[in-house]
Amino acid sequence: MPKLTNGRYKVRFAQTEADIHAAQRLRYMAFAPARAVAGIDADGLDALCTHVLVEEVATNRLVCCFRLLKMPNGSEISRSYSAQSYDISALTAYGDPIVEMGRFCLDPQVKDGDLIRVAWAAMTRYVDENNIKFLFGCVSFPGLDASAYSHVFALLQQKHLAPAQYFPRKKAQEIRRFCDWAAMGDPDHRIALRQMPPLLRTYLAMGAWVSDHAVVDRHMNTLHVFTGLEISAIPPVRKRLLRALAPA
Repeated sequence: MPKLTNGRYKVRFAQTEADIHAAQRLRYMAFAPARAVAGIDADGLDALCTHVLVEEVATNRLVCCFRLLKMPNGSEISRSYSAQSYDISALTAYGDPIVEMGRFCLDPQVKDGDLIRVAWAAMTRYVDENNIKFLFGCVSFPGLDASAYSHVFALLQQKHLAPAQYFPRKKAQEIRRFCDWAAMGDPDHRIALRQMPPLLRTYLAMGAWVSDHAVVDRHMNTLHVFTGLEISAIPPVRKRLLRALAPA
């Protein structure tokens, strides 16, 4: 993917160790993991991934980043970050190219809806250029209090669970099942949208589905939810909009 510039922001791949360290520092700011060392968030997958950086045009400040782990098909999905917390063995038979998007984060000081749209435009170009058919990852909810997200978890249980052939099953020891909140009654959709991370809202608008539980990640101080998206499920209108933001 060549450098992409759109309005206030530009997108590029990390090229140097300094680029990757900048992404790791931003991840630390966004996630504030309890045991991160020296102000960075890093793990062994960083060396295997392509890192995408979104920077302000005017200042070159890094304001968004994520990493991509591309695989030729589902047979290698056990290498993914998501596979550490979810039993996603149902996806091993997926025969087309797939990619895991991980550690997606925004600068906490930047409040601009265009930023996430530019990031998704870059992701769209990557998907097109690499013939990706399936996109997946874990979406993080800040904090460990699942009751703070009761409406969104109930909504996910009612409307957005994975299809049976791909269903992610329990693997982590500490989880929060969505059915516990769905049993309390119908969710308020307006509250659910306020509780929902912007990344998950975008995923769902494109036709994504989720696991039936959140994993408690005490290291990252988050709850995270497995999310999968078949590229063929994205509505044509949304595909056109994203491609218009990321012209070839």
